[in-house]
Amino acid sequence: MSITLSRAATVASIFAALLAGAASIPAVAADAWPGKPIKVIVPYTPGGSTDTVSRVVFEKVAQSLGQPIIIENKPGANSTLGVGVAARSAPDGYTFVSVLAAYSANMSLYSKLSYKPSDLVPVAEMAELPLFLFASKKVPVKTVGELVAYGRKHPDTLTFGSSGIGSSAHLTGERLAMESKVKMTHVPYNGSAPILPALVSGEVSVAFDPLLVPMPHVKSGKINVLAVASAKRWPGEPNIPTMEEAGFPGFVMSSWTGLLAPAGTPQPIVDRMAKEIAAATASPDVAKKLTDLGFVPVGGTSDEFRKRIERDTVRYAEIVKAGKISLD
Repeated sequence: MSITLSRAATVASIFAALLAGAASIPAVAADAWPGKPIKVIVPYTPGGSTDTVSRVVFEKVAQSLGQPIIIENKPGANSTLGVGVAARSAPDGYTFVSVLAAYSANMSLYSKLSYKPSDLVPVAEMAELPLFLFASKKVPVKTVGELVAYGRKHPDTLTFGSSGIGSSAHLTGERLAMESKVKMTHVPYNGSAPILPALVSGEVSVAFDPLLVPMPHVKSGKINVLAVASAKRWPGEPNIPTMEEAGFPGFVMSSWTGLLAPAGTPQPIVDRMAKEIAAATASPDVAKKLTDLGFVPVGGTSDEFRKRIERDTVRYAEIVKAGKISLD
């Protein structure tokens, strides 16, 4: 009898040890992370906003972690192709995906996606990308108020360009048209590169676009800049008013770029990566690179990024519904 009990106790203790060991695997894996190169999927072509921010930030993060971070571009379907690949990847802390604000917009632009929001978890916001309202010289306006007045006096004449249907620039333009009650015809382009020549030639009246490329043409007198759709004025161009100052309360529509991980990625790894991103974006060299490119370094926690995504998902859904916009 004592032998049976002893064997039973031994088996029980071994079983308990196995359970304890299994329960501790994620913690051990997180403690040992990273033990090999990390992959960051960028669901856009090389050279774009998300790609640029990712390369600048993760070059610094890789140095801190002591492991290479490989940027893998998988463009297509307004970023949903690459995001879908990430959502189906192993949640082991070795695959992440960088996204733009379009990630939030896609929730309402598509009736069906290859992934669910619950398939991914926010890691951290990396940078904010303020959108400035530029105007062609063919439209005789220098302020947002003058633009609205011109649009009402000349109905059905204004057009606005964007980097594509469903882009943050598109939805920001739609919001301006809705709130100003001025009809503006959307002209989508394949990316942001064609927008500048369209503004210079007068092919489009206005466009929301990041600062870097168009600003030299403002200074040379080829186009005008009317406002910035961010909460604060851009430090490098303090004379440009915000959309709120121009008479549109609550008009904050800046884009952003941030990092997601497959659902199930151990929380300690998510938190560690968020801390590494915060440290990278706060470092003087990375912050200067991003600022020079027209970005605002952000950083922050997973929960803060989650709230940003949720807030923008609701905001974009309202615009998509009101404008009857779809990418199906």
